[in-house]
Amino acid sequence: MAKQSEEPHLGRWELFIQAVILLSLVDFALETLPSLSPTQRRLLEWFEVFSVAVFTVEYVVRAVGSRPAVKYLLSFYGIVDLVAILPFYLGLVVDLRALRALRFLRLLRILKLTRYSQAWRRFHRALIISREELILFAATALILIYLAAVGIYYFEHEAQPEVFASMFDGLWWAVATLTTVGYGDSYPITAGGRFFTFVILVIGLGIVALPSGIVASALSKARAEEDEAARCGKTGDPWTDETDAD
Repeated sequence: MAKQSEEPHLGRWELFIQAVILLSLVDFALETLPSLSPTQRRLLEWFEVFSVAVFTVEYVVRAVGSRPAVKYLLSFYGIVDLVAILPFYLGLVVDLRALRALRFLRLLRILKLTRYSQAWRRFHRALIISREELILFAATALILIYLAAVGIYYFEHEAQPEVFASMFDGLWWAVATLTTVGYGDSYPITAGGRFFTFVILVIGLGIVALPSGIVASALSKARAEEDEAARCGKTGDPWTDETDAD
């Protein structure tokens, strides 16, 4: 749910922005329909122009309202707001059909919704609180993936040279196994390889559970910080994404 501002007009503006974000995502999906008539396509294009105009006004107002402006421009939400409108303006000077990947940047508009959700802001704060532990976990996971790839390659290469032809095939197997996905396109057939896979699967279950516990603990701490901030009379500024004491 959107966090209601103390000023009614700001609350209405936030709801309006959220509606435009959602409709722009629907617009993006409708553009892919092959059976659209020229008139329907023009209507979708006009709505894209309208939504970009709204997002541009929002971006400029937030930049002007921030002190200093560079703090907002270089912030996470500032970059998201810029990316939300950048493909449109680039399309005015560059043929985006040759740079189709840039059009997918429009999908990042969905991240704009997180600004208006208290739960998402809490989750973002939890990630900041637990970033050192998550970085350590990510480094450990990468090491385990590499070791798993080495192990399965040496166990299975001779028995399945076409399946585990190189370490890169082992890396693919390691990622699928450690994430407990197991696509079945490559699997061990030797006794040593199967035992090694059992060990990796057990480790994979731990890898899935560990970050969940870290983030859950951080979410509890983030909620406690919010409660403390509320008691101290601090509120978030919807225009600058900053927190100021009254």
